[in-house]
Amino acid sequence: MKRFLILLIIIAVVIDFYGCREDDTLKNNRPTVALVLKTLNNPFFIEMQKGAEEAAQKLNINLIVQAAEREVDVEKQMQIIENLIQRNVSAICVTPSGSKEIIPAIVKANKANIPVLIVDTRVDAKLLSESGGNVATFIGSDNIDGGRLAGKFIIEKLNGKGKIAILEGIPGHETNDARISGLYDALKNNDGIKILTSQTANWERDQGFNVFQNILQAHPEVQALFACNDMMALGAVEAIAAAGRTGEIIVVGFDAIEDSRLAIKENKMDGSVAQHPYEMGKIAVESALKIINGKKLPLEIPVKIELITKENSF
Repeated sequence: MKRFLILLIIIAVVIDFYGCREDDTLKNNRPTVALVLKTLNNPFFIEMQKGAEEAAQKLNINLIVQAAEREVDVEKQMQIIENLIQRNVSAICVTPSGSKEIIPAIVKANKANIPVLIVDTRVDAKLLSESGGNVATFIGSDNIDGGRLAGKFIIEKLNGKGKIAILEGIPGHETNDARISGLYDALKNNDGIKILTSQTANWERDQGFNVFQNILQAHPEVQALFACNDMMALGAVEAIAAAGRTGEIIVVGFDAIEDSRLAIKENKMDGSVAQHPYEMGKIAVESALKIINGKKLPLEIPVKIELITKENSF
């Protein structure tokens, strides 16, 4: 009798396990789409989640949203994707924490016949091809163009002459490098602009504060700052305030999150490049359903980009 009960328990567990896999693929006759974000500690990605949730509700899709605690935790993001592959979800939308590091996880999803859609941050196309992997589409803004917008704005604010600093996210990552590339492109014909220093703050607000505080001490002559995201820019704003220099230094960020728009209105920041993450999340889920239903997607789906200043910081 005891052996019989043990056998029943084992059978129940097996049925439950495979039932869960089935439910994740087509739960209540609805496809399951996963959105894997870099982090949910950044308002930019929270907005992206909101857009995805709206689309999922409208399209009757089961949506799973997961993220690592820190934007720099590539290994955790890969673990999340591998778990989703085991759950046999219908499609995976991901904002890569590492353009190269994420590729093995993409290849695993390909082998499991789960389509992968890349959002916001591009993967390394050369390495992806060499690895035999593929993605269904890229959904996002032109980060190079965003860097150019920021650079041109800084030039105008400085009247073509001045000394600037840069706060980088993670050197070597596509998003960071593209934004800086755009900035340098805007500055290349302006001999009057000098870059004093370019230092990493890992996309984080507290590091933005600490790093820029050090920059202010080492380069008190700095007149402008370009930060590759708003979290670092807002940290720098706090460092500027602590030094009693609010209003003296031009600050331009990237993402145009709510806190940065407020800082722009209060004259603590001068501008931020907006990418519309809500639209990215919404389009990602809509596109995932299309490919689940057998439709072919374009290689890229662009999302508009614009510079937010005090004049349009609604």
